[in-house]
Amino acid sequence: MNTEKPAPGRRRRLKLAAGLTAGAVLVAGGLFWASGGWDRLRHDGALDSACDGTLAAEPLRELVGGAEVTAGIRRGADGSWWQCRVGEADEDRDGRIDLRVTVSGAGGRSADVEADRTDAPLGHGWTGGFAYDPDRVSGDMGDASASVLLACAGKPGEGLVAEVRARTDRLDFGRPEERARLGAVLTGTATAYARQQGCRVAEGGPLREVGASVSAWDHKPFAAVSGGCAGILDARTAARWGVRTAVETAAGPKPREGCVLGGLRGAPLYTFTASYGPALDEGLRDRLESLPDRPDADRPDGRYALWARCHDAVRRVAYDVYAETGGRGTSPLALDHPGLRAALQRFADRSAKAHGCDRPGTARVYDTD
Repeated sequence: MNTEKPAPGRRRRLKLAAGLTAGAVLVAGGLFWASGGWDRLRHDGALDSACDGTLAAEPLRELVGGAEVTAGIRRGADGSWWQCRVGEADEDRDGRIDLRVTVSGAGGRSADVEADRTDAPLGHGWTGGFAYDPDRVSGDMGDASASVLLACAGKPGEGLVAEVRARTDRLDFGRPEERARLGAVLTGTATAYARQQGCRVAEGGPLREVGASVSAWDHKPFAAVSGGCAGILDARTAARWGVRTAVETAAGPKPREGCVLGGLRGAPLYTFTASYGPALDEGLRDRLESLPDRPDADRPDGRYALWARCHDAVRRVAYDVYAETGGRGTSPLALDHPGLRAALQRFADRSAKAHGCDRPGTARVYDTD
């Protein structure tokens, strides 16, 4: 029987495409007209004032080349979110450029981001991730998305989360410079909007190059880990657990981080995930906030989680580990439970330090069920 699961990267790409399609249906209903309509940008200089003057015009010019575009804004009825959308002005090419930047409060329930541990970090001092479809065929519409968390300086616990989603046949997001340009549209627009709202953002540096997202098939030898999997296991423990490969992205703070440790052919054995703020599943967030402290205990299914507090837009982060069928295809009872909890602790400590969060608790572990 084939029990192979779809690759995380494939699931992510399908989810992204579905979200973009649903968004296009909403726009077709005239919501942009109700909130100020479209500005048809016939002249290059008009980009500088688009979307209330917040649109990152120069990165967008570099991104779309000489294409004539339209721009419009949309707001949530309760003011919890704001969106700037850029589209193709040529009616014969309607939809061939579809780019949306959405900003919302990082602490709100509507602020959940579709981040994945396989997203590449934006880097350059930003807490953000980037995902794209590597299987795009030249001439077809390509999908990409990026997200970033922004803290308001001097306002602990306050901040914004911003996402950009792009669908176009003009760009090849397999090229790092084009990923960087889309990321620059996101960070530039989001920080300009934040300043208008009185949020003084601690900005990162210019995005010159953004790494590539990965899939379950992008495994490497465990001995070669240097990013999200580095420091979780020593070589002796990895050998004892049957770990020979790993799937990781480059190190760098982003809304969701992780590492998958696998066997000889990359079959997943142990999956570690860190979910920050808006990337934290709402159900898990509620359980972590309501469950009392529990002493350490062996979980038969090898699932463990712990959490930490942060002091910026994130507020709360959860770290969890999941063992696939007990590792090495054996019974869950054969798991090294103390070693698994210790590995999760190392993963969490390193990630929390990179984000400037409190050190995760060492004496209590929370289950996820």
